[in-house]
Amino acid sequence: MTELKESMQKAQARLKKRHAAETRFKMLGAGALIFAFLCVLMLFSSIISNGYTGFQQTYVKLEFYLDEDVIDPEGARELKTLQFANYAGVVKQSLRTKFADVKGRRDKRKLYGLISSSAGYALRDLVVADPSLIGTKQTVWVMASDEVDMLVKNVFDRNEDESTRPITDKEIAWVEVLEKEGRVEKRFNTNFFSAGDSREPEQAGIKGALVGSALTMLVTLGLSFPLGVMAAIYLEEFAPKNKFTDLVEVNINNLAAVPSIVFGLLGLAIFLNVFGMPRSAPVAGGMVLALMTLPTIIIAARAALKSIPPSIMEAAIGVGASKMQAVFHHQLPLALPGILTGTIIGMAQALGETAPLLMIGMVAFIADVPGTPFDPATVLPVQVYLWADSPERAFVEKTSAAIMVLLAFLITMNALAVLLRKKLERRW
Repeated sequence: MTELKESMQKAQARLKKRHAAETRFKMLGAGALIFAFLCVLMLFSSIISNGYTGFQQTYVKLEFYLDEDVIDPEGARELKTLQFANYAGVVKQSLRTKFADVKGRRDKRKLYGLISSSAGYALRDLVVADPSLIGTKQTVWVMASDEVDMLVKNVFDRNEDESTRPITDKEIAWVEVLEKEGRVEKRFNTNFFSAGDSREPEQAGIKGALVGSALTMLVTLGLSFPLGVMAAIYLEEFAPKNKFTDLVEVNINNLAAVPSIVFGLLGLAIFLNVFGMPRSAPVAGGMVLALMTLPTIIIAARAALKSIPPSIMEAAIGVGASKMQAVFHHQLPLALPGILTGTIIGMAQALGETAPLLMIGMVAFIADVPGTPFDPATVLPVQVYLWADSPERAFVEKTSAAIMVLLAFLITMNALAVLLRKKLERRW
């Protein structure tokens, strides 16, 4: 009886020990999840807090006298004359009129720096659209400089010593005069989505990078999807099972884990140096990313084809279909949701890649928006990389805002993959 009691006590002690181990494991798992969630929360909080102001831009309202002697002295109203007139001089004259007490070359230069150099282009577009405005006085909202923009957004502390900020007390006093007169306001920054890159932070936009990313992704999808699916079908259904195909399968699986910069080196050596493809063009970038995405699509497509019950193929062949007909008419359509999910995930990974594109020259400063896949272009991750390396404080918010746009694209693509899988998925 005593031995039975001791045995039961030992069993209960072991059970208690196992339960304690299970509880510790659950707590570690929950702790890891909470830590990961907090890290993601901190990341998003940092990006959003730095980047949401990038979607706003400060504008200043000024009166401009469109002096005919400056814009079109001959009065011929020729388009070329109107396009190349001295509109910067008109802007400076307006500022000198507004702040008539500003004397000295240095102070005047600081005064002119309150307004973005894009103000002259705004006046040019106004006059070219309606030449009858020449000789009249017009009130126009023009873009403020990046330093004034940062000041209005309270990035710079007005009460700090002026040696600690890039804008002087005198410039702040001029801005405060404009603010008191209601001549300064923040607007939604449409320029951020409609302009290409620029050395001036307030004029920089992501349109060129967005179009470059879209063209690069089109080339990537056009190459990697058909090649990846065809390779998966061949390896899964038609390839002979021997050592060579085993070697190919092992290498495909290994290629999915190769660092992306290796594909960039391959693209530099083959596409640019051997085939002479245009450097910094979406077509070269798309081909490099297609190489990187191919293993992901092949692996996902093979898994999707394997998941289809063999009875479907057997039934099709049993009623007289050839193997190719059974694959393309029955197996492939049923496996398509899984293939599309893997493809979208592979494309999302390619959209966020920077390293392979740096190797083929897509890191160059390109202000123009590309029109074809053969034009010089950059992509959104590379644009983020370039802005993050810029010393101006205004590029910090531009960088974070561009990251928010990139994250929005990536989240949308992943959500689309989940939606497709749930909508088209069939349970056997």
